[in-house]
Amino acid sequence: MTAPAVFRVADRAGTVLEPQWLARAERVHRQLRPDLSTDYVSQMNGIFREGGEMAVAVLDGEVAGVAVFRCFANTHVGRRFYVDDLVTDDSQRSTGVGHALLSWLEQEARARGAGNIDLESGTQRTRAHRFYFREGYFVTSFSFRKALG
Repeated sequence: MTAPAVFRVADRAGTVLEPQWLARAERVHRQLRPDLSTDYVSQMNGIFREGGEMAVAVLDGEVAGVAVFRCFANTHVGRRFYVDDLVTDDSQRSTGVGHALLSWLEQEARARGAGNIDLESGTQRTRAHRFYFREGYFVTSFSFRKALG
């Protein structure tokens, strides 16, 4: 099996560089986020306008993984590289897709001066947690939420 190639879909200026990969990312992205808007491209363009970026892992000409991320400064860690979404196609798990995306993200974070990569994973996603631990990630804090209406 060939190694996945990673392509930048949207950059930090909010520009969609690869519209064909954005459209083809939807099927995989919905595996993690089934409640995304029916107008996926418009919703993602809104995310990109607000600082989100996207990369996809492609295997045999198909999107096999999606990463949505952003980089910004905060008072806690300084330059923060945050991964909003990281998902590998169910049919491509344990094939190196997730590892390829994380490696690409780590290189991107270093290039931007970030000392860490942060991500959150739902408490029910135990398979994802095992993967993150294998990749050298560790739990640093709890994440809290309060619904506002």
